[in-house]
Amino acid sequence: MAAAAAGLSWRRVSSFTGPVPRSRHGHRAVAIRELLIIFGGGNEGIADELHVYNTVTNQWFLPAVRGDIPPGCAAHGFVCDGTRILVFGGMVEYGRYSNDLYELQASRWLWKKVKPQAPSNGSPPCPRLGHSFSLYGNKCYLFGGLANESEDSNNNVPRYLNDFYELELQHGSGVVGWSIPVTKGILPSPRESHTAIVYCRKDVGSPKMYIFGGMCGCRLNDLWELDIETMTWSRPETKGTVPLPRSLHTANVIGNKMYVFGGWVPQSAGGEISAPDGEWKCTGSFSYLNLDTTEWIGLISDCQEDKSNLLPGPRAGHCAVAVGTRLYIWSGRDGYRKAWNNQVCCKDLWYLDTERPLAPSQVQLIRATTNSFQLKWDEVPTVEGYLLQLHADPPVPPVAGNPGTGIPETSVLSSQGGCSLHQSPQSLPSVPYPEVKVDHPSQTNNLIPNNVQVALSSSSKVEGKEKVAAPESKVTQETMKNHADATGFKESNAPSLLPVCTSSAQTSANVGELHDLDKQSVNPDASVSCTVSSTQNMVTQQAVKTESSSTNGAVVKDETSLTTFNSKSEAAETAYVVPSTRLSTGQTNDSHSSRAPQRPPAPVKTKDRRWYDVGIFKNNTAVVSQFYLLPEETLNINSKTEGADVPDYRLLKKQDLFPGTVYRFRVAAINGCGVGPFSKISEFKTCIPGFPGAPSTVKITKSVDCIHLSWEPPASPSGNILEYSAYLAIRSTQLQENPSQLVFMRIYCGLKTSCIVTAAQLSNAHVDYTSRPAIVFRISAKNERGYGPATQVRWLQGKVTVTHS
Repeated sequence: MAAAAAGLSWRRVSSFTGPVPRSRHGHRAVAIRELLIIFGGGNEGIADELHVYNTVTNQWFLPAVRGDIPPGCAAHGFVCDGTRILVFGGMVEYGRYSNDLYELQASRWLWKKVKPQAPSNGSPPCPRLGHSFSLYGNKCYLFGGLANESEDSNNNVPRYLNDFYELELQHGSGVVGWSIPVTKGILPSPRESHTAIVYCRKDVGSPKMYIFGGMCGCRLNDLWELDIETMTWSRPETKGTVPLPRSLHTANVIGNKMYVFGGWVPQSAGGEISAPDGEWKCTGSFSYLNLDTTEWIGLISDCQEDKSNLLPGPRAGHCAVAVGTRLYIWSGRDGYRKAWNNQVCCKDLWYLDTERPLAPSQVQLIRATTNSFQLKWDEVPTVEGYLLQLHADPPVPPVAGNPGTGIPETSVLSSQGGCSLHQSPQSLPSVPYPEVKVDHPSQTNNLIPNNVQVALSSSSKVEGKEKVAAPESKVTQETMKNHADATGFKESNAPSLLPVCTSSAQTSANVGELHDLDKQSVNPDASVSCTVSSTQNMVTQQAVKTESSSTNGAVVKDETSLTTFNSKSEAAETAYVVPSTRLSTGQTNDSHSSRAPQRPPAPVKTKDRRWYDVGIFKNNTAVVSQFYLLPEETLNINSKTEGADVPDYRLLKKQDLFPGTVYRFRVAAINGCGVGPFSKISEFKTCIPGFPGAPSTVKITKSVDCIHLSWEPPASPSGNILEYSAYLAIRSTQLQENPSQLVFMRIYCGLKTSCIVTAAQLSNAHVDYTSRPAIVFRISAKNERGYGPATQVRWLQGKVTVTHS
């Protein structure tokens, strides 16, 4: 089957930065989130460096490794367990193989030689190369390989192996020991340079290991299955066309498919393919085995030679790594040149998206003005861009009227609140409060991935002092409760986001250090987002790093309130809108193809309003002030053909946003397979001037028996500030009934830009778990027209462990 017919869209990474490793074969690679980690291999000597490629920033780097650094090796076992990597065996020099076991803690780039216990029922694995080494749970499974029967490394006497070992791992670091499982059924025949993967069906739940192909004097294309629970070997029946016999190929599991690429295959399929002295060649063939139905599907045939550089060339001994649903292939040898008496290694890096991307999180608002929004959504891994769409209520001019008060004019008097006014409990209006997390600040859009650090240290400090977690005891206090928003706004359950408006620097992991993947390297103790307090249509959000002196954000309030903060990083925050059908990257060193992604039209019901493209954005932020109007003949989206091209935006008219208007937004991610599903819909409203902005630069300092909350006045007060109000989210029975609706108590009202939060007040605090555990504060300013939006502060609590897919 031709690649185009199969819908494949291979992309060659065209440029790199950093120290690019020399081409090679027999190397191995694994992925830790967005990082490809490559070790070993041979080409003019065996390589002993550890190379890392950041798939997000398109950069290579050489980490500063330390500890028991292993010698270079090739055709070794290489598996990844969380943030540690295990290396077993391989060829360390010609004719001399290893059975040493090394562990790399990638969070610290620390090597350690480990010595497993020998099996109780036999000898430990002998030195070997070309074996398979597969991880499932806390065990590695070693099968086969090639040993040298001769004690003299210069006298290579090959012995093909089919022994089977189990290596039990300790949690976090270290190993327990080898064992030789008692298996049922017939063992696979001896072989080396085969592949082995482990797959567990969702409906059945029994993990299976699949071994395919390899070399035992002749090349093989048999498939073997091991039921890991019962330790039973079998030969599953398959449907479809089995790939040609091969060795030195790769096999990777993505979803329910085992993708097999490349290797050595017979020169002629019509000849005797099992002959040991037959003619063999490298191949660029590509197939997958559906592991649920055991059906082989050919994607690129063995005889399909591609001269246009649209497909990876033939190769063997390469490495292939899955990052999410994207498959990366790097280097390998492309054959043997008899005239030159040497082998030639490829120098190229390719990737293939195997599925359409997942839907992004709901669009979230960072800042709004009278005629623009700054929006953000969670990054989707391994995508090339995002399609942002909106539809609007009929544009209406701003309506003058009584200003809505997002926070009541009168204060709540609490026994610890420090407020001198007397009144009854009031309700805080309900609005969406999507959070922006600031524990992974980034200097530029999409440059530093937001998942390099994986956990927040429990010893984080605020203003040089230790954090305090919310005490468990309760104190009876007057409360301010949220009430339902009549405009139909929904609480956002979207995950936390990486802010774009922080000004603090952070070192990227791609400059030679992973920043300790087990700990948080940048630990601001409060993440801050500007939210809106309103009884009507309004929402806003602001990202602030508590140590930062500049805070950017915008606010929307009811029918009456607007203010905008000037951003010091406006250029870095502006998303790149593609002006044509070609998906431009906006980066000179970007690896992605400029071919326009094919996208099917979004299904739109006739009763829905029309969706309009805002544009295609490279990163997960967008500054929206206009959208594109489609010509009348293309307005009926349902009439567009499946896979229609992205329109040429240069040919379309633009429409500016109107003040005081509700706009709905949705976003979809784009990769080589096309446009994925759209996110849930978010509603935001453009602003009307006159109300104060949100307070900025919030700081939290812990004292012995209280915390000190301080802030700076709004950058745009729109008049004289008459007072501030600070609120604390507290526990309540209402919150138990509706966890998405926070209940707030006013803890301060006055002209000062700071207040004390006592231990008694904190004892009643609600710990919000929508992203990371945090105590939530809101601070709002009031001018002559009323209260503006609140700055919401999430004061992070304790340590959170992040699981890895």
